[in-house]
Amino acid sequence: MCGIVGYLGNENAREIIIKGLHRLEYRGYDSAGIALSGEGDGTLHIFKDKGRVAHLEEISGIDFVSHQGIGHTRWATHGVPNQVNSHPHDSEDGRFFIVHNGVIENYKELKNQYLDGRNFKSDTDTEVIAYLIEKFSEKLTVEEAIRKTMSLLEGSYALAIIDRTEKNKMYAAKNKSPLLIGLSDNGIIVGSDVMALVGFSKEYIPLDDHSFVKIEGNTVAIYDIIGKEMQYEVKAIDVDYLNIEKGEYAHFMLKEINEQPSVIRQIIGRYFDGEKVTLNGEVKKAIKESNRLYIIAAGTSMNAGAIGRELFEKMAGIPCEVHIASEFAYNMPLLSKRPLFIFISQSGETADSRAVLVNIKAKGYRSLTITNVKTSTLAREADHFVEIHAGPEIAVASTKAYTAQIAILAILAYTLSDQHINLRKELSKLAISMENVIDKKEYIEELVREKLTKRNCFYIGRGIDYYACLESSLKLKEISYIQTEGFAAGELKHGTIALIEEGTPVIAIISQRKINHNTRSNLQEVKSRGAATIVISTKAVHETTDQIVLDDVYELFSPILTVVPTQLIAYYAALQRGYDIDKPRNLAKSVTVE
Repeated sequence: MCGIVGYLGNENAREIIIKGLHRLEYRGYDSAGIALSGEGDGTLHIFKDKGRVAHLEEISGIDFVSHQGIGHTRWATHGVPNQVNSHPHDSEDGRFFIVHNGVIENYKELKNQYLDGRNFKSDTDTEVIAYLIEKFSEKLTVEEAIRKTMSLLEGSYALAIIDRTEKNKMYAAKNKSPLLIGLSDNGIIVGSDVMALVGFSKEYIPLDDHSFVKIEGNTVAIYDIIGKEMQYEVKAIDVDYLNIEKGEYAHFMLKEINEQPSVIRQIIGRYFDGEKVTLNGEVKKAIKESNRLYIIAAGTSMNAGAIGRELFEKMAGIPCEVHIASEFAYNMPLLSKRPLFIFISQSGETADSRAVLVNIKAKGYRSLTITNVKTSTLAREADHFVEIHAGPEIAVASTKAYTAQIAILAILAYTLSDQHINLRKELSKLAISMENVIDKKEYIEELVREKLTKRNCFYIGRGIDYYACLESSLKLKEISYIQTEGFAAGELKHGTIALIEEGTPVIAIISQRKINHNTRSNLQEVKSRGAATIVISTKAVHETTDQIVLDDVYELFSPILTVVPTQLIAYYAALQRGYDIDKPRNLAKSVTVE
């Protein structure tokens, strides 16, 4: 959530920043803004408003080329989404302009202690930062004023700062919220995500917490909070520009659903040598040495983790628990003697998960991150890291990253099992079966038009199908705004069946022989009360009246397959309602605040 792009160099700052902000739209936002330096007269031109980056592009025209600027996409936390609360924010006398990702937890206390009587323009916590820098700069250098302000801030922040009196400088600071410095012969770019740097920089610097950055001309100096120069690592950007374009598809989500079979094949190519898994031996050792696994995740990644628990326990015989990151961070249960924490996150920047990681590292526990972004905070700070190789995922509603996460969890579980299956063959078979589902997308679209006519919907299943229902229901509610819940089918009679009325959509997922008849019995219960039912089943357990019949795959891998038609159901339900599929309201791709 929220995005930062800043630029200082020889090229057109507005063009670079606007393009970068477009690339960060997938993160989720409700307003956008940009500050651009003038032609040498010390002015800054500010354009900001509620709405999309396209609107900002329309209102931010200038009749000259600026070489210095900062831009921002805001996801409202303090204050409603409007023009006044949009970033950039300036200090009281208009000397300093800043953009900010994160939340300052003690901003009210700082107002009372240091800024009593000052005239604030917005409702944001961000404005306090600009005012403090200006106040301290009355007696300190700009660098000292920024670092002093950093020392007072409690919470998370990624900052890009311009001093109106300095035409050839820009500053940045970082704690908890991600921030990167992109390098180029034509200038320096500051971004909250590597996506903002693609096409401009070939190398970048990931910043550590409590970093202060001074950019002057084409040079970068990085200091800690007391002014001591810090060592840093320069990394290569290996994101393919074409992978973040929609191409022939109407939406990124549809593109990413269609990419899932190729992602499974990419994973096979990365983690197999012939029939043998080529996994980092240290990762395998860390899992084997633990006596219980604790999967920490949120949202879609937590749903993948629930299936991961089934894989670890049923394939490898390793006890495993799955926990919501936001709860675990502040309500840690009794742990086993040798725990290993597995963090699952598409972005690798999930703030709640990072809070858990910080806590468990302080206690000396070992950690493993599974993520799509190898440059992310969770990947860098965990003891071990496994990349899912899904490629850039732009749509807010995760599809290919989810299926890739489960595939990686399956590989991890398999390496610790008695290896009684040919994993490579099963994954290859799975990729073909996913393609067969995608080929039926026009039929699924018609099914959605016929059946999903109400304001609410239920997914039901048992065992591992239940976990697939949780993710399926999340997808539908995320982008179509249909009130959807996933239930263990046997729980219907314990309250939920009271919500079933004429025409209520109930979608059942059935992929296991041992619970086939049980779930179908529950279907009859809702049918008798007027529900409009859809059955997603595999060939081994299907009946002739089932609407969506899938290929048979290895039973524990079935959630990777059964979720594909439900992704398409969600997509077409949102499409038919005319909603913004790739950027659903109130949601963010990367949740970087707790």
